Amino acid sequence: MDTQRIWTALKSVLDPELGVNIVDLGLVYDVKIDHGHVDVRMTMTTPACPLSSYFQHVIPRVVSEQVEEVGSVSVRLVWDPPWRPEMMSDEAKKALGWWR
Repeated sequence: MDTQRIWTALKSVLDPELGVNIVDLGLVYDVKIDHGHVDVRMTMTTPACPLSSYFQHVIPRVVSEQVEEVGSVSVRLVWDPPWRPEMMSDEAKKALGWWR
């Protein structure tokens, strides 16, 4: 199992408010794999974002369903560095109308 397969699975997780995947939004900072356990380090657009519990529930399910070798998944919310719109991919910026 390699991290690219995990990143691909994470691209299928959409922010339900924005309709853009969490990778292109720049919310996922890091993915580590250790003996079948996947650790996802991510942030929210703001600490007050109500979707943190949603993502902590959905991400383990989606990753486990899409990558058979995964034994467990943890999602750690981090606030450093703080999320900024510049962290979005060009595709996300276009989808959200941020492209100039």
